Order: sequence, then C-alpha cells, then structure tokens
Amino acid sequence: MITIRRSDERGATSIDWLKSKHSFSFGDYYDPANESFGALRVINEDWIKGGAGFPPHPHRDMEIVTYILDGAISHRDSSGGGGTIRPGEIQRMSAGSGIVHAEFNASAGEECHLLQIWIVPSKRGLEPGYEQKRIDPEAVRNHFARIAAPEPMAEEVRLVQDAEIWAARLDADVEAIHSLAPGRKAWLQVARGAVTVDGQALEAGDAAAITDQDSIAVRSLGAAEVLLFDLA
Repeated sequence: MITIRRSDERGATSIDWLKSKHSFSFGDYYDPANESFGALRVINEDWIKGGAGFPPHPHRDMEIVTYILDGAISHRDSSGGGGTIRPGEIQRMSAGSGIVHAEFNASAGEECHLLQIWIVPSKRGLEPGYEQKRIDPEAVRNHFARIAAPEPMAEEVRLVQDAEIWAARLDADVEAIHSLAPGRKAWLQVARGAVTVDGQALEAGDAAAITDQDSIAVRSLGAAEVLLFDLA
C-alpha cells in the first residue's frame, strides 16, 4: 500500500530567518494523523537565511541527520563534534544522554536549503557523538545507494536503530528499484524534481509511505533527487 503525503499538506513555520515544512508533528505544529512513521520521527525541510541559524540548544535520545540540498551549514556541539556540511555529504549527531548544539548558515548572503531528519534510537542514554561522511556521487547516480545504517560501511553513517537511509540522484526518465525485506516499510521523500512511485506522481516536497510491498519502483520525470527510509 502507498499513502501519499503532499508537500502542501505539511505543517509550516515561517519567521524572519527560517521557513520550514514539517512532515510530522513538530514544535507548534501538531497533527495526530502524522506524528511519526515507525522510528522516523521528524523530516523538516528548512530554508535558512544567510548568516542566520539555530543558536545553542539541547537534545537527548535522538539520532539527528542533516542532508544539504543547497548552500552549507556549520555545526558545533558539546561532544566536540563540528564541521561544515555541504551538498553531497551526510551528517549524523547522536544526542544520547544529552547534547547541546548550534547550526548556522555558513554563508552570510546565500540561503541554505536542507532536510533535518530525526530517528528515535533503539537505546536510550547513549554516549553523544557526531559523524560526517561524503556521499559517493557515482554510487547514488541513477540507483539507490545506502548512506546510513545500524552496521555502516566505511562511507555510511551509523544509526542506532533498525533503520537505513538510501539516496538516489536520477537523470531524466530513469527507474530505480529498492527491495524491501518481509515485514519492513519505507518512507520515500522527494527532495528535488518529480518522480512516479509505482505509477503515482510526486513532486519536490511530496512523500510516500509504503507498506506491505516487496519492492519500490521510482521513475524520474526529469532530473530528481530522493531519499528512502527503510524501516522495521
């Protein structure tokens, strides 16, 4: 079964320096029909004004992943983790027993566009940590490649949960297929462009919740970029 979550159905935040779309309940946006999807708790699509960002604030017991679409963001946290994340990279922060972090647009003048992803960990009270990896552009070109997993390869970040993140950057009119093991489900987020999922059309910002299927067929209608969450 495929359930479509349209971009314009998401919650929204709009303040001077930040515009954000929320796939699930977040902050002042509460939607009892869309609070999470399995362990996937947050997908926020953020547009951050040049020179602005999130001042130091705490988190705990959450795997927080940042995926940049345009621009760059600078990260610092109390575990000693830090860096500048750009398109073609993935960053994971384990909040664990407690962490304080800040993220700011690395440019004074250009907007930063990103996906902020929260996954509930399978264990509480973990030691906080930070990890940043480059995504091999050839690995994700025209098919799905895994970029995060509980037992990661060298080019993947670790998730403390039975969950995987896969990415694909597709040329026009390309089909990418992802297989699902029995009992697993998936969330497909269209980051850029337009695709069809088993014949249903999705545009940037749209998503599909997929259950009770053994595979997912994604075909690009033009150049497109998608993330897929493979979940227990």
